[in-house]
Amino acid sequence: MNLTANEKKTFFLHLTYAFLSGIIQGVLALNEFVFIKSLHGSNFQLGFLFQFSVVVFAFLFILNEFLKRITNKKKLLMVVGIITHLPMALLAFFPHAQPSPIYNYLFLGIFLVYFMGWPVTLPLINLFLKNSYRHAHFATLFSYATSVTKATMLLVTFGYGLLLDLDNYAFTWIFPGVSLLGIGAIYLLTRIDYHHPESVADISHQGMVASIGQSVKNMLEILKDNAPYRHFEIGFMLYGVAYMMSITVITIFFDDALHLNYASVAFYKNGYNVVAILLLPLCGRLMGKIDPRLFAGMTYLSMFLYIVSVALTEFFAFHFEMWDIRFYYMLLPYMVFNGAFVAGMSLLWSIGSAYFCNDEDVADYQSLHLSLVGVRALFAPLAGVWLYEMIGFALTFSIAAALLVLAMGMMVWSHKKQAQ
Repeated sequence: MNLTANEKKTFFLHLTYAFLSGIIQGVLALNEFVFIKSLHGSNFQLGFLFQFSVVVFAFLFILNEFLKRITNKKKLLMVVGIITHLPMALLAFFPHAQPSPIYNYLFLGIFLVYFMGWPVTLPLINLFLKNSYRHAHFATLFSYATSVTKATMLLVTFGYGLLLDLDNYAFTWIFPGVSLLGIGAIYLLTRIDYHHPESVADISHQGMVASIGQSVKNMLEILKDNAPYRHFEIGFMLYGVAYMMSITVITIFFDDALHLNYASVAFYKNGYNVVAILLLPLCGRLMGKIDPRLFAGMTYLSMFLYIVSVALTEFFAFHFEMWDIRFYYMLLPYMVFNGAFVAGMSLLWSIGSAYFCNDEDVADYQSLHLSLVGVRALFAPLAGVWLYEMIGFALTFSIAAALLVLAMGMMVWSHKKQAQ
């Protein structure tokens, strides 16, 4: 691959950031299990913990107007990184015993602050990388960096799981270090060469309310005028509701129905991440060659298959134990299909919308994309918990699978419609 000097510098910084991000994600991968197993949080509190990670995007269109007005985006990224990562150090003061219920709410509050940084950092990261990488190399280089993140996450998740089995409250001294690593990772991103393309005179001097109204109008026009992107987002909405309904319920299923320990959960998470690492470079090349709607359809199919595998585990619960890990036979295909899903969605979620627009419109399209993620987060995670408590695991998983079938159908129909 013939890279420019700027692309080489950016890729080095991107890879280093990806490594540190992998450490952070490796710890966060067990966060929901920590909440119900160590802090004994309720099912609905667990739903809120996942909801916080995505609902913060619901009002991204407001932040998008704010981001446009900031010329020193690197400084903004650094300030937000510090403010949102430092509170995790407060977990050092959590008691190493059966904690008071108040600590559940403190835990939720700390991670709400952390997740509130994502609507600022993720669009800016995407903007910096899209500005530095040429279109032909964007997906491939992004997939390589994501592979580094996944490989690091794999090792950290497994080690952290073993540590938590030895000490259920190990998170109290792990997270202060994670907070510092997160700030360091953000600093690396600020070293990427990026210059705001507009002069101060070019920035809108409309009032904030008027600008927000214009932003909403622009987003509605994007959905109205760009039919392929509109179809893509409809499919993504169906998939997203299915994912958010099922992800928290799967965590509850692993604890309540399968009685997995930390090491077992870490093993299954690592299993599908191994598959994701192996498939990411292939997915990066594939995404650059085929219509993103077809790529999305294949990704949704992978999730459909892993949901079915988990659901069948309730009825075919054959397993054996080795090395303090409980191996369920039906969770082996779950790892494979989930790995394929993670590989595809890592690219689709981060850069999928960029394939439907010009480079200068990436921020607007990604802002709309993430805002819609936040909209479904307003109801889907808690709806999943409510459905599980009302109708059980099997029917909840069946509803999620049906939504994925609709999402796949939308992608195929949209592609065929445009080809006609």
